[in-house]
Amino acid sequence: MSPSPLASVLFVCVHNAGRSQMAAGFLNDLAGDRIEVRSAGSVPGDQVNPAAVEAMKEVGVDISAAKPKVLTTEAVQASDYVITMGCGDACPIFPGKKYLDWALEDPAGKGVEAVRPIRDEIKTHIEALIAEIDAQQEA
Repeated sequence: MSPSPLASVLFVCVHNAGRSQMAAGFLNDLAGDRIEVRSAGSVPGDQVNPAAVEAMKEVGVDISAAKPKVLTTEAVQASDYVITMGCGDACPIFPGKKYLDWALEDPAGKGVEAVRPIRDEIKTHIEALIAEIDAQQEA
């Protein structure tokens, strides 16, 4: 039996097709099963942004099988961290959760060249998040 995750994280953006999918991909890749990862959108798109898939593939993270999902109250309730990326007030608020808002440019409609800096900024945020979760476990 594997140990239970240290924390659960929900990434939320409007379409769940770019930023939140890249963030979930990085967190899964960098933290493995130590952290439970979810992503959702307030108005989910039909598919993950192909430029986001390509940009992630360039750094060895495969998000090609990911599908946009609708944001549910249950997903928020089941998460320790709720990280929004431009979804405004669409995210329900529950006490006891840690809410973070990452101001990231929306990659929708952009080519892979424009998505790369967004991807790299997301990775920096993810590395800091993992360090914060690890530090809380040690406290």
